[in-house]
Amino acid sequence: MLDELRELYQEVILDHGKNPRNFRRPEKPKREAAGKNPLCGDQVVVYVDVDQSECIVDVSFLGKGCAISIASASMMTEIVKGKSITEAKALFDDFRKMCTTDDFNLLSKDGDEEIERLQVLSGVRQFPVRVKCATLAWHTLDAAVHGVEEISTE
Repeated sequence: MLDELRELYQEVILDHGKNPRNFRRPEKPKREAAGKNPLCGDQVVVYVDVDQSECIVDVSFLGKGCAISIASASMMTEIVKGKSITEAKALFDDFRKMCTTDDFNLLSKDGDEEIERLQVLSGVRQFPVRVKCATLAWHTLDAAVHGVEEISTE
């Protein structure tokens, strides 16, 4: 069963890596930030449009990098669209915990469905250098919504 689940997770990552969702530059982006992971060369630019109530109306990205980095960015754009900045930040905090700790219990929190979808990336915690690949787009989104134009995982 565990092997079947691992295989499913790999398929989801490969699908998002090869066919990323929301992989585009909007015509007139409201906010954007560039993120890079100098350790492995991943680069991403996240574009985000936030309304007056601090809700993410649109989010997209462009970038190049490993399958984990691109898959994480793709999944992030699907999950945070329609969320408030505060909700997106909470999801990022939970996602980061899921990727870095063995002892986490996220399924009792609000946003269960989103965290469950992101669990396909939780295997990076076995390879600490890959955590930066998985969280790069999230750090970049956080920078964009706060008006920071560039971030690095170093």
